[in-house]
Amino acid sequence: MKKWLLTLLFSTALVLGACGGDDGDTEESSDGGDSVDTAAAEEIYESNCTACHGADLSGGQGPDLTSVGADHSADEIADIIENGQGGMPPQDVSGEDLDTLSNWLADMQ
Repeated sequence: MKKWLLTLLFSTALVLGACGGDDGDTEESSDGGDSVDTAAAEEIYESNCTACHGADLSGGQGPDLTSVGADHSADEIADIIENGQGGMPPQDVSGEDLDTLSNWLADMQ
């Protein structure tokens, strides 16, 4: 009886541990900083950036952003979003949305 109960408890713990409860909406920043709310960042990107940079960040009218984090820090990306650069006009993204978007893009390497 004890062996059966121990097996049942172990199996339950194993199944629950495998589930993990992680929905994948946040991930750790590559620079060891704050975590990025991926779902929120993707929504902000979709609302403000996809027309020029494509739904998959691969570019189009604007440049490819799939590895923008390799060339620019989150602060540099935020500055570009706020003030524009080259043919890109300033965007109407600010506050927490700007931080979320720029940190998410900075993780693209």
